[in-house]
Amino acid sequence: MGATQTHSEYQYENMVGKTGFSTEQIKNLHMRFQQLCGDGKKLRKEHLENIPTLADNPIKTEIIEAFFDKRNQRNNELGSYEEIGFEEFLMVMSHFRPPSIKTSAEEKAAMRKQKVRFLFNMHDTDGDGKITLEEYRKTVEELLSESESIGQEVARAIADAAMLEVASTNVPNMGPDDFYEGITLEHFEQILKDLEMESRMYVRFLDMNTANLRCGK
Repeated sequence: MGATQTHSEYQYENMVGKTGFSTEQIKNLHMRFQQLCGDGKKLRKEHLENIPTLADNPIKTEIIEAFFDKRNQRNNELGSYEEIGFEEFLMVMSHFRPPSIKTSAEEKAAMRKQKVRFLFNMHDTDGDGKITLEEYRKTVEELLSESESIGQEVARAIADAAMLEVASTNVPNMGPDDFYEGITLEHFEQILKDLEMESRMYVRFLDMNTANLRCGK
């Protein structure tokens, strides 16, 4: 038993450096991971599908897919996992870690960049490095899907107008017949430059309701 505990502690310490979470936070997230997996040691999409507080989220699919997106492991790989272990789960969760009072300005800038890239990956569903009009339309339609007063055509028109505004802002010399390939990561960073997300980007449905770590509010 002692050897097992030592091995676990070693694993936690190793993950502290990779994710920025404290050992106590990692222990809490490990408990949540085990709750989600049930008796297994791997997390699959259906485990997240069954979370009640995620059920009504309009971008539920994108959130779930983000946990299995290899790009969110920070290793520049493309594609998706069929299932993930705790370390992969923890790496995704680290994108939602808020800064502490000890976080330096340089560290905050790096955290923000990681969060922006994570959000970009959620919208860039085919991994081609651009959020196309069709990808943007899909997200807008899903976000507006719960509004009974807005139909699909209106949602598409809103998405088209927003994309046109982005295009005119980022490619000011674009002609009326020019084709805008889509929002690049650089453009996406510009769109979000005034949005404070460092402490607001969190995962409500993973709230452990503990004094040591809150992944929601």
